[in-house]
Amino acid sequence: MKNPINRRTFLRFGALTSLASGLSFKTAVASNPTPQQQGVKQYVTLGRTGLRISDISFGSSRLRDGQEHLVRHALNLGVNYYDTAEGYTRGVSETVIGNALKGDRDRVYIATKKAVKVEHTSADIMTALETSLRKLQTDYVDVYFNHAVNDVERLKNDDWFEFVEKAKRQGKIRFSGFSGHAGRLVECVDYAVEQDMVDALLVATNFGEDPAFYEEIYESLTKGFDFVAKQQSLPAALARAKQKDVGVIAMKVLRGAKLNDMRAHEEAGATYAQAAFKWVLKNPVVDASIISMTSTDDIDEYLGGSGGSALTENDMRLLRQYAAMTDTTYCRHVCNDCEGACPYNVSIPDVMRTRMYATDYGDFSFAKDEYKQLAHNASPCLSCDGVPCRDACTHSIPIAELCGPTHQLLS
Repeated sequence: MKNPINRRTFLRFGALTSLASGLSFKTAVASNPTPQQQGVKQYVTLGRTGLRISDISFGSSRLRDGQEHLVRHALNLGVNYYDTAEGYTRGVSETVIGNALKGDRDRVYIATKKAVKVEHTSADIMTALETSLRKLQTDYVDVYFNHAVNDVERLKNDDWFEFVEKAKRQGKIRFSGFSGHAGRLVECVDYAVEQDMVDALLVATNFGEDPAFYEEIYESLTKGFDFVAKQQSLPAALARAKQKDVGVIAMKVLRGAKLNDMRAHEEAGATYAQAAFKWVLKNPVVDASIISMTSTDDIDEYLGGSGGSALTENDMRLLRQYAAMTDTTYCRHVCNDCEGACPYNVSIPDVMRTRMYATDYGDFSFAKDEYKQLAHNASPCLSCDGVPCRDACTHSIPIAELCGPTHQLLS
């Protein structure tokens, strides 16, 4: 007989921290963590590209005008991979990266992105790349990504292939790939890998979406749980990518980044963010990670997770605590269970993602910019009774209570 306990019932038994307090786990532990050495401690090979990049690298989605000092601070601490996109902070991000790194181009790797749609031509994409190159003050980028892909049809655009071949031949890009953080990510990864069309992937993944996190801690409790089996798809897809030597970079590693909420639980100089990085970097299908670096203190803290050191008992305690705090509010990447629930086609996961930028990151400007780009925002939720989506989330997130207020907050 199948275990009758479903995920919602399991969560109602109590917080993850209290449930796990008496359980053992298989992760290697060290009882007394040593003070973190400042800076990058490990460089990794990004799959078939051969690029040796810092295991924790610079994400610039929230980089503002005048913040060149943040880029330089990261560079001085050994960060050598810088990820940006044409649309980040309305184009400012690329400009700041270019200003900060123009004298050190031979020391770093730069990646940028464009959201290439089905209707875009090779000429459109080349124009976008050349605009990015001018802002970045360089004549080439190391990796060029098709940005935020959540539709296989976008990957089938023949003009993308024409562009990639031409840009590589002209020396304007060295490698290509796509980024993604939405419900059809697995489908897109599988297609790209099967067609052997990418050198690298930038994907959203974190400890809370890794079935191994639950299996290691609750092995005796989770046998037969649907929610554990259901999340297997992305790790399996990334494993297939690694078999073809496709480079894999993780983003959204902090699962919402409610760092201030965790400060009271941190001790001995070890932080939740460092534990989250260590979990992802120990995953054999992930090469490296990027994170939005918005202050020098954040950079120092994040790089404390560099080096692939073993997770400690304290690290696991912090991860359990964070999971307990966010499990019924954090919208999972690659879940997509709510698809089709809204009769008005509201893009629920994208609405929830922009809400995360506002409420978890505390970055309302970035959240508003991202929300403005949604083709199907939450405006219909203001006049809806919430019935269609009330039980659509299998993770118990109260969609009906959050989407309407998100529209009011970000419009």
